Amino acid sequence: MEHANVWTGSQRKVSVNRKTSVGNSTIPTSGAEKFLRKFSFVNYGQGPEIPEDQGTGIQLPATFLPDFHDREAIAKLRFNYVGNTGMHFSALGIGGAGYGGIYGTVDEGKAIQSVQSALKLGLNYIDTAPWYGDGKSESLLGKALATVPRKTFYIGTKVGRYKPNAGEMFDFSAERTIRSVDESLARLRLPSVDIIQIHDLEYAPNLEIILSETLPALEKIVNSGKARFIGITGYPVNKLQEVVQKSAVPIDTVLSYCRYGLFNRDLKDVIPEFKEDGVGIINASPLGMGLLSKEGPPPWHAAPESLKRAAKEAVQYAQNNGEDLGKIALKYCYRLPDIATTLVSMERPDLVRANYDACVQGLSEHENQVMHEVVKK
Repeated sequence: MEHANVWTGSQRKVSVNRKTSVGNSTIPTSGAEKFLRKFSFVNYGQGPEIPEDQGTGIQLPATFLPDFHDREAIAKLRFNYVGNTGMHFSALGIGGAGYGGIYGTVDEGKAIQSVQSALKLGLNYIDTAPWYGDGKSESLLGKALATVPRKTFYIGTKVGRYKPNAGEMFDFSAERTIRSVDESLARLRLPSVDIIQIHDLEYAPNLEIILSETLPALEKIVNSGKARFIGITGYPVNKLQEVVQKSAVPIDTVLSYCRYGLFNRDLKDVIPEFKEDGVGIINASPLGMGLLSKEGPPPWHAAPESLKRAAKEAVQYAQNNGEDLGKIALKYCYRLPDIATTLVSMERPDLVRANYDACVQGLSEHENQVMHEVVKK
């Protein structure tokens, strides 16, 4: 297995009742800093929570289960540590937006198969939200995961963004946050999630409600055992940065979409600060929510027309040179340093396999040339 980048953060804010995870176990935060200093890893696979297959010597993630996984497939994947959480995600993650029908009609049977096949290949992080199809994504995942061993995956969902109509879309109040978590767990058919995240916090009336209501409510959720870690998500990376700086509640992960790929790398600029705080970084939408796909973006895509035209020209340039720009973008993001995982929607088993194959194969010399030409344009 290829070594992945890892880090352990330096001094950070820690609540008295928070716990730090090691594989599927936890240790009290009072001993967390000592533990993290003791295991300040240089390369993936040096921590005691990563078992080694005695027959092959291959490093395996803590989510590996011999009777469930395709051992050969999982051995080819790249895994990264997630900040100071002790979790380690496959560098290719399962994005749940597509399961909610955001990119078109979803065949439930094929979607369920796609989740299960992705997990068997070794992909081990699933991201979802109530907003994705007004609960459809979570409900579908609940069905898909009903027969899957809980040890084999990490999962995160969100609070704050809900209904498609504008009047009921956002609610960051503490009361709604607490209620939302229970609703999500019921749809997912799980007693708890690994990460509970604030969804698109830039749409809150102000950041004060995030700091004084939403985050303290999420800390109560963690202390109740319904989640293990707290994350924030959004498009403007400066807003994520500001909340991490100001929050009295420890932030374990940040997620941003369309901000680290071939056409935008804003997230890269703030990575050093997040690393310093021990925050895990999740990247999403390597194809820019369809911008770099052959089919192009969906009608609702908010990108300016100039960017849509430039993306279309880039896709065509790659095609004229015998390459798929979407595949190149995915391969590029899969190997980004300091990123825990890159989330991709894949609602059919064939998409899962195609994405897995692309990632483990890596960029060819010709794909690399085309990529650099596209970026220069």
